[in-house]
Amino acid sequence: MLVLLPPSEGKAAGGSGALLKPESLSLPGLGAARAAVLEELVELCVGDEEKAREVLGLSEGLRGEVAKNAELRSAVARPAGEIYTGVLYDALGLSTLPPAAAALAARSLVVFSGLWGAVRITDRIPSYRCSMGVKLPGLGALGAFWREPMASVMPEAAGDGLVLDLRSSAYASAWKPKGEVAGRTATVRVLHAQVVDGVEKRSVVSHFNKATKGRLVRDLLTAGTVPASPAELVTSLRDLGFTVEAQPPTKPSKAWSLDVVVTQIH
Repeated sequence: MLVLLPPSEGKAAGGSGALLKPESLSLPGLGAARAAVLEELVELCVGDEEKAREVLGLSEGLRGEVAKNAELRSAVARPAGEIYTGVLYDALGLSTLPPAAAALAARSLVVFSGLWGAVRITDRIPSYRCSMGVKLPGLGALGAFWREPMASVMPEAAGDGLVLDLRSSAYASAWKPKGEVAGRTATVRVLHAQVVDGVEKRSVVSHFNKATKGRLVRDLLTAGTVPASPAELVTSLRDLGFTVEAQPPTKPSKAWSLDVVVTQIH
C-alpha cells in the first residue's frame, strides 16, 4: 500500500541534528529534479527578497520564510514526519503511533512537495517554504515541472499494491496514476452531510476534510490493515466505522473515487 499525502504549508522549526543531505533521500530517481529546484529556490531567495516573496506567494508576515529558504543548503534536517505539521498531521499523530503502526507508516506514506517532489516520512529534510503552486522563474510551474520525473519514479514506488491518494489538487497535478496503476488507485474526498429544512445537503469543509483524512490513515495504520485493492479498502474503512460511498471506475485505467461522509465536524 502506498499512501500519497499533501504537505503542510507550515513546517516545524529545524531544531538540532544533521545537515541536509539531498543524496540520502529516498526515491533517488528524483535526485536531479530536486537539485534543480533547490538551486533555483536558493538563488531566488538569496537575491531580491521582494521578488522572492512575490514568487512564493508569501504575505508580509511570512517574510522570514525567504531567509529560511536562502539557507537551505546548510540547514538542519529532521524526519519529514516531524517537519510537516497542520491539521492532517495533527490528526495522523505520527509520533504517537504504536511501533508496528509506525513501521507500516514508514513503508507506506509518501508526502508530495514542491521542493522535493515526494519524500517518505523518514527522509530528513529542513523546514522550507515552496508550494507546488509556485512558478519559479527558470523552471516554470512546479506542478508541471515534476510530471516527467514523477512518471518514471512513482509507478515503481507504487509496486503492485493499492495506491491511496489523499493529495489536494495542486499536488495531484504532479503525478496522476495511469494505466494499470490507476486501476488500483483510490482517491478520497470527505463530505459533511447535514439536514436543512428536511433536505440532506453535502459540502466539503477544508479543515475537517484534512482532519478526517488524518484520522482515516491513522486508523488504517493502527489496525495493521493493508488493503490490496480499492474494493478491499472500502471494506476496511467500513469495518473501521467510516461511512464510505464508492464509485468504481468505468474503465480499467481510471481510479476509484471514494466519498467519506461525516455528519459531525470536529
